[in-house]
Amino acid sequence: MNERTELFTGTQEVRARHQFDIKKLERYMEEHVEGFEGPLTVAEFKGGQSNPTYRLEANGVRYVLRRKPPGVLLKSAHAVDREYKVISALQDTKVPVPTTYALCEDDEVIGTWFYIMECVEGRVIWDPLVPGVDNDHRTAIYDQMNEVLAELHKVDFEAVGLGEFGRPGNYFARQISRWSKQYQLSETQSIPEMDNLIKWLPDNIPDGDDISIVHGDYRLDNMVVHPTEPRILAILDWELSTLGHPLGDLTYQCMQWRLPSTNMLTGLADVDRPSVGIPMEEAYIADYCRRTGRDTIENWDFYMAYNMFRLAGITQGIAGRVKDGTAASKEATQIGERAPLLAKMGWDVVEKIGG
Repeated sequence: MNERTELFTGTQEVRARHQFDIKKLERYMEEHVEGFEGPLTVAEFKGGQSNPTYRLEANGVRYVLRRKPPGVLLKSAHAVDREYKVISALQDTKVPVPTTYALCEDDEVIGTWFYIMECVEGRVIWDPLVPGVDNDHRTAIYDQMNEVLAELHKVDFEAVGLGEFGRPGNYFARQISRWSKQYQLSETQSIPEMDNLIKWLPDNIPDGDDISIVHGDYRLDNMVVHPTEPRILAILDWELSTLGHPLGDLTYQCMQWRLPSTNMLTGLADVDRPSVGIPMEEAYIADYCRRTGRDTIENWDFYMAYNMFRLAGITQGIAGRVKDGTAASKEATQIGERAPLLAKMGWDVVEKIGG
């Protein structure tokens, strides 16, 4: 078991700062969750850096609760209401998601907004090498990730009620502006490469503005895989989802092919991927294009640099929450330390394309 798997797998006692009145939650669930019957037991999942996540169990039935963390939060962050909305909208599509039960926007129940959904039983695989399986099984899991991402991007967002889920158009410009501001609000150190990216990216956005539902954090450990089969049962952690450019999602996932397996980044850059059944970046892109009807993808390196910048901004936000005392995981300090490396890698990509 690698370090990240050991740190994030399973549940633990609820951390002191994430505790709440269980009886209040029981009363809420009796009123709002069909078929619920107490008493309720609560454990906190180890994983989840942004929104504290809990496993609830009552009368032999398990549920999952995700909430905003307590404390002062950045504007638009920890949007559990958006998570609930998109998961609910995707219930009858080809995108596998948990069943949703209730959204609570009343801080008086457990202290912050939260939602309750089905607890999908299966594997959450924290190691992208997918240990303990043969190459065919590993290849099939990666192919499933590719297929589900393509299905997500083909969903008619208007038809499922998500026409107002995000502002259509100018996705990369808006995202670059958002993450630049959030980075600066949570800045804990000077990162020259991040400053360079903040200046360069807005002036070099490629033409074309495809629109689809985007997950925003599409990666293996945000999925529940069948206990024994190479089949995805549910996509989790939709906090960063919106209407946006589908290539943002694709390059975000493919970024893992380029990242090192250091500082908890769990990248695949130093792995002989064909020997373990993991597709090369080019093959993965080709499969996605086939499934979505694309002929080719231009300006790939821009999208890659953008996602390295974006992930640096996200990890810097975690570092800022460590400083403010609102980080959801005790491992957040290590994760926050990724920002300088990611920013440097992003700027290296820009320099290679003549930025």
